[in-house]
Amino acid sequence: MGKLNVCILFGGISPEHEVSLRSAESVLNHIDKDKYNILPVGITKAGQWIYFGGTDYAMLPAGTWMDCPSNCPAAISPVRGQGLLRFDADTVTAAPIDVAFPVLHGENGEDGAMQGLLQMAGIPYVGPHVSASAVAMDKTLTKLVIDKEGILQAAWELVRAEELPEKMASIVASLEARFAYPMFVKPAGTGSSVGVSKAADREKLKAAITAAAKFDSKILVEEFIKGKEIEVAVLGNAEPVASVCGEIDSGAEFYDYDAKYLTDTSTAYIPARICEDLQTRIREAAVRVFKAVGCQGLSRVDFFATEDGRLVFNEINTIPGFTSISMYPKLFTASGIPYSRLIDELLKLALEAGR
Repeated sequence: MGKLNVCILFGGISPEHEVSLRSAESVLNHIDKDKYNILPVGITKAGQWIYFGGTDYAMLPAGTWMDCPSNCPAAISPVRGQGLLRFDADTVTAAPIDVAFPVLHGENGEDGAMQGLLQMAGIPYVGPHVSASAVAMDKTLTKLVIDKEGILQAAWELVRAEELPEKMASIVASLEARFAYPMFVKPAGTGSSVGVSKAADREKLKAAITAAAKFDSKILVEEFIKGKEIEVAVLGNAEPVASVCGEIDSGAEFYDYDAKYLTDTSTAYIPARICEDLQTRIREAAVRVFKAVGCQGLSRVDFFATEDGRLVFNEINTIPGFTSISMYPKLFTASGIPYSRLIDELLKLALEAGR
């Protein structure tokens, strides 16, 4: 059997573009080139698709990948069987894609849009299908699913950006009537803590709502949960398995974008510093969340473990970070599946699921 053609998609138009470039660099450096023909395709912030013809993957996070002289415009054809189209001078070359790995975060990457294109094209792909991706990306929809599943989560309210700023005073009054400070404010449809704020008073709450509205028309306001931040990686299709539990000590007000990617304040503990019984409960809950949302392939599920023994669901990420310091690959490395073999498993699961 010949090598599989694997299309690695990276970049994108979302605010998480730079995170995607770092994730893709790690995937491209760890994927087994003896098993797979690699078709790297980057999407610029403006939405231009480029076939990356280089082999120095450090160019991705450096932001210089677009200037590689071996690049050419590219596109995935929605016509089944055509695969990847490369436009070089006056020539159009079609290369079949056996499986795609969308190493994309945020809008048009993990919200079901890219998954829809790949599904139309008949290309198997890593990660959950269209509906699960859409539900997991919209935190308000995730909340509704998890409520139905009966898993404890933070109390929340939905604020709509279209109501701002005219109704800001009444919205804030309603939130203050329900929640004590501090409150967490999040755009409904971003990951990597983009646009997320911890508001300690009224003025900061107004500012946080205004800031979140720049990223999404739906804004989630949650009660503050004091507890350890626990993350679990889930892998599989019909019979998913959970990794060991990891714990994040952000070293900051909370585990925001800077703490995740730009500073060295955070510390990861693998396994988490919690008792074995609680670890078992969290791993079981992670699989329940994964199944309730309808996921396949992979996801990372995050919880809070409170001092009084409560387990509180936080969120699910269907294309979690794959950078060299990201929790998803680190959790499975600690569970006995090193990075390169994890990529093999994800591609295998994508082919098993089909489209």
